Amino acid sequence: MFSGIIAAVGQITRITPRDDGAATIRLTIDAGGLGLDDVSLGDSIACNGVCLTVVDKHDHQFCVDVSPESLACTVGLEAPGAVNLEKALRLADRLGGHLVSGHVDGVGEVLRSDPLGDNRLLEIRAPAALARYIARKGSITVDGVSLTSNTVDGADFTINLIPHTLQATSLGRLQAGSRVNLEIDLLARYCERLLAFSDGVK
Repeated sequence: MFSGIIAAVGQITRITPRDDGAATIRLTIDAGGLGLDDVSLGDSIACNGVCLTVVDKHDHQFCVDVSPESLACTVGLEAPGAVNLEKALRLADRLGGHLVSGHVDGVGEVLRSDPLGDNRLLEIRAPAALARYIARKGSITVDGVSLTSNTVDGADFTINLIPHTLQATSLGRLQAGSRVNLEIDLLARYCERLLAFSDGVK
């Protein structure tokens, strides 16, 4: 479990196909400002919002294996480049964002990224199947970053990126046409399931 508060922006430095018969790839990631002293093999680190398991660690880099399923339903892990990093929460940690599972629900498309003073206004189109889970002033995760939607119009929603978010994450690099990993609020998912049962649906 994560909070969506990015600890560092790392860099995918190497992509190595795994000879395991399953088309898995291994990513070598430079951790940037993310401390690895307390990271052990088997620990989870969210990379652009995708929960991945550390399988190797050396110097200031760590390695994760990515399955074909993860590659098929996410973006930002298939090529060298910047990735938002967050270590899994401890029970005693502050929850500065919202509860994030690291399981991407779909891939959205950036419609525009416009300067707004020192801020930046981002408009994103979500997959149609996710639109009903996105509410005005509700929480949503974009490339691993916990954010609040400002407006919602069908499957399109806007978010405001403050200077700190622009500096501490990779979201300031997004442009119209960029694709992003989206995770809806866990509460919305469970509310829908509860309502389905109240209507007699299983």
